[in-house]
Amino acid sequence: MFAQLSARGIEIVKLTLHVGVGTFIPVRTDDPREHVLKPERFELSEESAARLNAARDAGRRLIAVGTTSTRTLEYVLQKHGRFTAASGEADLFILPGYEFKAVGGMLTNFHLPRSTLLMLVSAFCSREKILAAYRHAIAEGYRFYSYGDCMLIR
Repeated sequence: MFAQLSARGIEIVKLTLHVGVGTFIPVRTDDPREHVLKPERFELSEESAARLNAARDAGRRLIAVGTTSTRTLEYVLQKHGRFTAASGEADLFILPGYEFKAVGGMLTNFHLPRSTLLMLVSAFCSREKILAAYRHAIAEGYRFYSYGDCMLIR
């Protein structure tokens, strides 16, 4: 997949994530804002930060692969104002109404109900569009969760 993207002139920039248990803990509160998201460790290299900033400065859209990558990129940009070499723990809980500043799209799989990841993708798109995509996925027999099918949201 990455080779095919590169062949089409799409630049791949990597970051290191340590997905933690927080990604998989369902939201059990009636009000999702009361849920506490456990932070996840990340590392963004100086080279990757420079390439991400160059792409943004050139007006190119950044497409994150995965919700945790999305969360991390949004966290770093929110904290520093630009992408910078950083490591730490991202604890940004993205809910509907969040204004994305780092990424202009994401490639992600279909997530389980009441997951923080489903709430993140619902923030990127409208809840109605996400529910329509999920109805389609169920009708067509798509696979869900970490090793399931995926969708591009932009």
